Amino acid sequence: MRFAFTDDQHDLRDAVRDLLAKECPPEVVRAAWPEGTDAHGARKGEGARADPSRVERVWAALAEMGVLGVAVPEEHGGLGLSELDWVLLAEETGYVALPHPFVETAAVAGPLLATAGDPDGVLASVLDGSRRAAVLPLGTRLVPWGDAVTLLLTLDVDPATGEWVARRVADGVARGDHRALADVVDAGRRTVQLEAWRAGDRLGAGGDAALAFDRGALGTAAQLVGLARRMIDLTVGYVGERRQFGVPIGSFQAVKHHLADAALQLEFAAPAVHRAAWSLATGAATTHRDVSMAKAMASDAARRAGRTALQCHGAIGYTTEYDLHLFLKRAEVLARTWGDPAWHRTRVADALAL
Repeated sequence: MRFAFTDDQHDLRDAVRDLLAKECPPEVVRAAWPEGTDAHGARKGEGARADPSRVERVWAALAEMGVLGVAVPEEHGGLGLSELDWVLLAEETGYVALPHPFVETAAVAGPLLATAGDPDGVLASVLDGSRRAAVLPLGTRLVPWGDAVTLLLTLDVDPATGEWVARRVADGVARGDHRALADVVDAGRRTVQLEAWRAGDRLGAGGDAALAFDRGALGTAAQLVGLARRMIDLTVGYVGERRQFGVPIGSFQAVKHHLADAALQLEFAAPAVHRAAWSLATGAATTHRDVSMAKAMASDAARRAGRTALQCHGAIGYTTEYDLHLFLKRAEVLARTWGDPAWHRTRVADALAL
């Protein structure tokens, strides 16, 4: 196996990286947060905000580039690329804390709809960005970006058969024009609590649903890798400028050790994510195990990077006005979605018959 990305894959990643650097700086992520205070009286999303129209412009720009169809076969209007191609794009969306459901729409819903024959005729609207998808794996009822999604899917294991089942949700988040945001850690994801809902017909076969779950977990793991890199980059920049006793605090051995440990954990997690992408792309027999290993390691690495970043920044890292806050909360939420580290470790242990 060739354990390296091609020049074309790097070129596509660089193009998306440049787009996101231009269109999705932290002030755009902050603009996706709701105004005012949360249920506990804490103010959210303070600091510089961009024009809210720029939040939508990021999504439109990704659709125009064709990124939303990256995992959809060409005969269905997509780019027909593999997990090895889009895993790097998912990392970039994590690096900027993209305020849109990229993984759910491009990596999960799009290819699943294509495989199932697009029974509701909505795939074209997914590809052109006019329809955003959310996916509820493992029984969760919190819908990320629920105030904007118009395609909602569930992914669960049938306890009777042990088979994965994907269904489209009817109703549930649509109550007239009102969708109340839930009180959650990362308000920037604009999460809505799923209310009474009606399940549609099964979408695809059990193997298709299992594959969709693995794609979602892989994409989330890749976003966690991107988030960890961003928090380490922010911290390296901060400790190089912040001075005590006449020298940058980054020159202190304790700070170096903290950052080196966080970077080391990330350097072990990233190859595991890339390996899982290879397993998915090639249909390896170890795919489920590899994806779970990647998700668990990426979750741990992002949390470690977050703790290190917060400790090195000091109290300023807690404040909503500081950009680190955006990435810390996104990492904490993504570490718990699509299966938390404990769930995925159990899956790895089962695969190894431990």
